[in-house]
Amino acid sequence: MRTNRTFTQANRRGILATASGLTAAAVLPGCVAQPMARARNRVRDIVLFHGAWHGGWCWDPVRPLLEEAGYRVHTPTLPGLGDRADELDAAIGLDTHIADALSFMDAREINDCVLVGHSYGGMVITGIADAIKSRIAHIVYLDAALPKNGESMISYGAPRPAEAISGTEAAIRSLASDGIGMAPFPATLLGIPVDHPLHDWVSQRLTPHPLKTWLDPIELRNGGPAGLPRTYVHCVNPVLAQTQFPYIAAQASGDPEWRYVELATGHDAMITDPKGVATIALEAAGHFADRSDAS
Repeated sequence: MRTNRTFTQANRRGILATASGLTAAAVLPGCVAQPMARARNRVRDIVLFHGAWHGGWCWDPVRPLLEEAGYRVHTPTLPGLGDRADELDAAIGLDTHIADALSFMDAREINDCVLVGHSYGGMVITGIADAIKSRIAHIVYLDAALPKNGESMISYGAPRPAEAISGTEAAIRSLASDGIGMAPFPATLLGIPVDHPLHDWVSQRLTPHPLKTWLDPIELRNGGPAGLPRTYVHCVNPVLAQTQFPYIAAQASGDPEWRYVELATGHDAMITDPKGVATIALEAAGHFADRSDAS
């Protein structure tokens, strides 16, 4: 089922009041909460995949909010990034990241999980969903890429001339002076104001991102996330410029197979609005519905 909703500061009072037994509709006054597809089994695991230049560290503001609600939270770092920056080399591609993510989930025997991907992480979770769809209860794209078969990080989204895609590729390659790692975007460009208390914390942790992962086309044999309960979250204040996220958001908002949510914050919502992100993940896990059933 789909819910079109914009989160604002005004409707977040008590947003994670899990101890009170509130349902999602009660937690978010003034919002109409539609029932969501329920997982086959009780969701215990929430897996959060970061985007370009980030690492598992970027979910630190969100993690405790989910753990306090009783979930096991996983925030893996992809090869070549964050605390694995020393692994960066020219051979790391999109398949490398997807395979590493699958190995992470296999090693921990994660099933019936909520899978969240931010930004470039949408490429990774699409590959995961294609490979192990039966083990995912709900998939959440947080201002994220949503590729079709054969598309890459630079070609997914709105149809556009080959010349435009070539121009994007040239711009992306220019970020990788060594031909290996793309230099990070400034934190302000990612929607974190200079005066935000975590601006410097983020800036100090961003690392070059493997170039090849943005150029590789994805191979989907099972439709990616098709058939799964799924949510698309668009960050609209401000919208990240010169991206395909608004196009994907418009497609999802008009598709009854998607639940569509807008967050009134910038692209790095896990930093600037961790409560909003946590609430969406908890709703995807059926947390509020479960509490309502138990009351």
